[in-house]
Amino acid sequence: MAEKIEVLVVGAGQAGVAMSEHLSKYGIPHLVLERKRIAERWRTSRWDSLVANGPAWHDRFPGMEFSEYGPDAFVPKDKVADYFEAYAQMVHAPIRCGVEVKEVRRNITGRPGFVAETSEGPIEAAYVVVATGAFQSPVIPPLVPENAGIMQIHSDAYKNPSQLPAGAVLVVGSGSSGAQIADELARAGRRVYLSAGPHDRPPRRYRGRDFVWWLGVLNKWDAEAPPSTEHVTIAVSGAHGGYTIDFRELAEQGLTLLGKTESFKNGVLNFAPDLSENLAKGDRNYLSVLDEADAYIARNGLDLPEEPEARDIPPDPECVTNPILQLNMQEAGITSIIWATGFAADYSWLKLDTFNETGAPKHQRGVSTEPGLYFLGLPWQSRRGSSFIWGVWHDAKFLADHIAKQRGYLAYSGSAQPDTSAS
Repeated sequence: MAEKIEVLVVGAGQAGVAMSEHLSKYGIPHLVLERKRIAERWRTSRWDSLVANGPAWHDRFPGMEFSEYGPDAFVPKDKVADYFEAYAQMVHAPIRCGVEVKEVRRNITGRPGFVAETSEGPIEAAYVVVATGAFQSPVIPPLVPENAGIMQIHSDAYKNPSQLPAGAVLVVGSGSSGAQIADELARAGRRVYLSAGPHDRPPRRYRGRDFVWWLGVLNKWDAEAPPSTEHVTIAVSGAHGGYTIDFRELAEQGLTLLGKTESFKNGVLNFAPDLSENLAKGDRNYLSVLDEADAYIARNGLDLPEEPEARDIPPDPECVTNPILQLNMQEAGITSIIWATGFAADYSWLKLDTFNETGAPKHQRGVSTEPGLYFLGLPWQSRRGSSFIWGVWHDAKFLADHIAKQRGYLAYSGSAQPDTSAS
């Protein structure tokens, strides 16, 4: 006999906890299933020293602050996980941990809803919310073969410098993960090569305000569509109290910068001749934020301190003016590669016709084309901030509103005949 619940939420990370809060406010019966622990990825799929990339006043849900940290602190990853556990307790979220959802299908013809096959038996639900987030399957490009004699791990498996064998390290990826891991390894005394592709690199702070504040007042968090179809990584850090990432400064500290990693053959890595342009694009993004911030201050008469030195761009180091296009890994002493190259979604357990030709969900603001199915925590689900902590909370509210409206329609039992009593 299958267990029955009105709404089944799959995943108890930040998305699942937020969804549970909003469903509870509507009084909608629901169950959240989590195959491991609440906010598991914050604990085990991040490196040891990671802190949140946004300050505590911003990177949280509206209903609870971080009790141990000031508003401008960058909270360590384990404390972020503790926060979500405490939040789940506060909202009395019905979370069942240690249960894996193996498959979800439509119910048999003539019966509404879905059937989820789980490690503890089948569950029938009228609605299913996929709250597994955007970071599911680590992506490692198939460039360097496994038998190359080099340790290769994805950034989600990296913990600390002592995990790696002695020798130089190649970090591939110029987003927040790649930049922060490369910086940590360099500070630990490792010889580090960093392969930097196209990226944005906003200021951590400018004129007394954090980057997340500027995104808010400039209405960029609520941008409804990315500026282009090409994904561009963002390099920003909350480590060491928060700082603006400048790859030239990392090079001055001893890192060797490389262009985008293109190919590997006979122990030699080949890199695109795009390093200088990638850095220049990052500079243009950085300066554009300063320009918009200055214009906003002038237009609104804000009393914020001027910061002309923020526009000083360091000169290009030798590795940029004379870029390395080929690198013999043995001669360079490289014994490990960390691939900070992002993630892919894994929806193989969803046996439903709700994906496009690339495997991405077909949806509008998380409402799937498959009636009764919802997605939560996707990048750009409704806005730029959708995959961030505060953004997923607002997207969850929208989905809970939608489910409540659907329940209202289905609860209607009036006559389909026109009312002629007033005629």
